Amino acid sequence: MADSIRSMLRAVPSLTGTAPPLNTSALPDDPTTLFLMWFAEALSVGVAEPHAMTLSTVDSEGVPDARTLILKDLNESGWAFASTGSSRKASQLDAQPAAALNFWWQPVARAVRVRGEVRVASREENIADLRSRSPQAQSDVVEDDWTLFYVQPARVEFWQGSPDRRHTRIVYTANNSTWTREVL
Repeated sequence: MADSIRSMLRAVPSLTGTAPPLNTSALPDDPTTLFLMWFAEALSVGVAEPHAMTLSTVDSEGVPDARTLILKDLNESGWAFASTGSSRKASQLDAQPAAALNFWWQPVARAVRVRGEVRVASREENIADLRSRSPQAQSDVVEDDWTLFYVQPARVEFWQGSPDRRHTRIVYTANNSTWTREVL
C-alpha cells in the first residue's frame, strides 16, 4: 500500500502554475510593497481567495499547530488576523506571542512566508473589526472575546517557483526600522 500511495503522490503534477516575470534587480526596499504587488497580480489573474493564509503557532509543549485564516489588514501595526480570544490559537499566542503566516498562490506558483512577534490590538480595534463582519458572523461572538492580532514581521520570504526547480527566494529581514534584502 505504501508503494501505491507514493506512486500516486509522485504522479500528481506539481508547480503547474505560471509565474509572472520577476525582475530581481528592481525589487522594492520593503516587503509590504512587494507583497501588495504580488497580491495585485494574484487578483488580476483570478487566484481564488488570495487573502487566505495558513497561521502557524506552537502549543505549550512546543508542538506546531496550523490553520487557515484570512488576512484582515496590512499596515504599520503588522499583518492582521482575528479570532476569538477563547480559541486555541489565542491561548497559544498568549503563551508564545510569535507566529508564522504562509500564503500559497498556486496559479502563479508563488508563496509568501511571514514570521514575527504577535501583539493583540486595542479594544477599540477589536470592536471595530468585529463590527466590520457580517451580521451572521457577529451573531455567535461575544464582543469582549473578539480579538484582532498583528504579526510584526521579523522576516518575510517571497518564493517564486520554477518547473526546473530553480526557484527564486527573496528574503527581507527586519533590522531596527529598516529592511535588508537578499535574493537566493
